[in-house]
Amino acid sequence: MSQEEVRSAEQLNEEADIAADYLEALLDVVDYDGDIELGIRNNRPVVQIVADDDHDIKNLIGTNGEVVDALQQLTRLAVQQKTGERSHLILDVDGFLKRKRKHLTDMALDAIDEVRENGEAVDLKPMNSFERKVVHDVVREEGFKSRSHGEEPKRYVTVYAKAGSIDAADEDVDGEELSAEQG
Repeated sequence: MSQEEVRSAEQLNEEADIAADYLEALLDVVDYDGDIELGIRNNRPVVQIVADDDHDIKNLIGTNGEVVDALQQLTRLAVQQKTGERSHLILDVDGFLKRKRKHLTDMALDAIDEVRENGEAVDLKPMNSFERKVVHDVVREEGFKSRSHGEEPKRYVTVYAKAGSIDAADEDVDGEELSAEQG
């Protein structure tokens, strides 16, 4: 699926249903209780695993979210196997992504405050594409500029003061404009 291609609500719901079936089977295998909630946000299926037992569910998040990231990749592959199309579904476990977005938003706002105070660009720690996207969005909303630098897995964001003469700060170092999928 290209970035421009929009899937129908029916296709997105089918992806979410396939993902839910896959995750329910996985929860049965590991003997974890959990409810699966489905939705669509920004033309992407969203699947959330919620549970009353905080101990078990934390195992599905892992340290710094590496387990939920791996589960998301596996779930996307399961959907792709059934549909023949690459999926961009989002998997959240116990509100982890919401908490992560809040942390990243706070980090971006702190960097903006630092840029305001001293006028110097601020480099943030290396992040994955999801994290960079959240930071870029916050920075843009606040009227500042940001740019991604480096190579994976050490790719990071620099936050700049908005300068009227530098319109290229909206672009990635590769010269590609940032989109919803890039970071």
